[in-house]
Amino acid sequence: MAENDFGDMPVEEFRRHGHAVVDWLADYFEKVETLPVLSQIEPGSLRKSLPESAPEKGEDFDAVLADVDKLILPAVTHWIHPNFHGLFSTSASSVGVFGEMFTAAFDMKGMLWRTAPASAELEDTVLDWLRQMMGLPANFEGIIYDTASVSTMHAIAAARERANLNIREQGMSGRSLPLLRIYCSEHVHSSIDKACITLGLGTRSLRKIECNEGFEMIPEALHEAIVEDLNAGHMPLCVIPTIGTTSTSSVDPVDAIADICEKYNLWLHVDTAFAGSAAIVPELQHHFKGCERADSIVTNPHKWLFTPFDLSVLYCRDLSMMKQAFSLVAEYLKTSDESTVKNGMDYGIQLGRRFRALKLWFVIRYFGREGLIARIREHCRLARLFASWVEASPDFEMLAPVPFSLVCFRARPTGVDDLDTLNERIMNEINASGEAYLSHTKLHGKFTLRLSVGSIQVEERHLRKLWNLLSAHTQAEPTA
Repeated sequence: MAENDFGDMPVEEFRRHGHAVVDWLADYFEKVETLPVLSQIEPGSLRKSLPESAPEKGEDFDAVLADVDKLILPAVTHWIHPNFHGLFSTSASSVGVFGEMFTAAFDMKGMLWRTAPASAELEDTVLDWLRQMMGLPANFEGIIYDTASVSTMHAIAAARERANLNIREQGMSGRSLPLLRIYCSEHVHSSIDKACITLGLGTRSLRKIECNEGFEMIPEALHEAIVEDLNAGHMPLCVIPTIGTTSTSSVDPVDAIADICEKYNLWLHVDTAFAGSAAIVPELQHHFKGCERADSIVTNPHKWLFTPFDLSVLYCRDLSMMKQAFSLVAEYLKTSDESTVKNGMDYGIQLGRRFRALKLWFVIRYFGREGLIARIREHCRLARLFASWVEASPDFEMLAPVPFSLVCFRARPTGVDDLDTLNERIMNEINASGEAYLSHTKLHGKFTLRLSVGSIQVEERHLRKLWNLLSAHTQAEPTA
């Protein structure tokens, strides 16, 4: 770098390094299957290998790129790996990565329409495409946030605003308010607990409703809880059923829950962050019955629509309620066109917003509706296939239904008394090997293995590999 050069990297140098970066990424996508799924480094080892302070003078970018190979790659857990089956197996597509590159280059902050017209209008367009693909009514309007945690928090804030409690002006402290109640299933995602904490409702406002043997919220139990709270002087506010719960991907009966919400005038927010992408598949749409009656719905294309993290979509029947809760226009942000355009900053706590719609636009255009359906359909087929192996084996058992692409099961060989310890050992040994990655939950008190299918590169041979690993570790003696 020249001493008197105050500009950016020269264009020709950018072009040369850019080609090298794309080549590196292409090689990475091609070879990722050969890498350990989970990083094999020890905690703190990357930190120790990095300088304690920033360089005084700029370095050649070749050296930076070399250190990606030397230092960063060994510390990466590969979420796009076809043998990554833990948590929810999310997977970025290469075309989505292209979208991120353009987003970074444009570096727009989509606060106002005029600061990012392309972002504002493409977002409305691509979310309407997705709405149609999911079979949602035309009066649902979408907004993009980063994660489902943020989407759900905004939905609860909108529900609170609709309750006419004047929270926006007077807040929740220093005055008398009834206990506000949010209802969800006992298998709800922890983001709902955090939303209650963040909004000042407190975790005592969150009431978790009993589930049936299929891990689905029981509508009768919900109704009883609401009546009990009303009799106690509490204020029911919002019900959050889940389609595709985190532990088991179970489906709460949204249609029956919607009946209850309508009876008591409660906000209905459907959390389908994981499974929402499956609504585009015709034979899976029955799982989403009742969603058309919701006040808001969250789905995350970064979970199962091959879009790089992060991109969460919140659809609202009346998005103006979100604006009523959050719009605050400082003098320096006032414009003459605000009555005729949609300014993203008006619909949440964030002012500047990334051009996230671009990568989703790339993904939908490249794969098309049919291509996306085919990939999700194949993932569900693979999950059912794996479940059939579990069901046919005397050494394993299923612990939950498989409505989508998540399988909950455990090893159960004869002669073993402590199955929890056995299954935890199996999971830890497979994960430590780098050959595959599984996660766990607890169902009815049982340590349960979770296999998630979601990588855009996953094939049947990868599940067969994992099945062989499970079988071998089930029969093996514990390692020292």
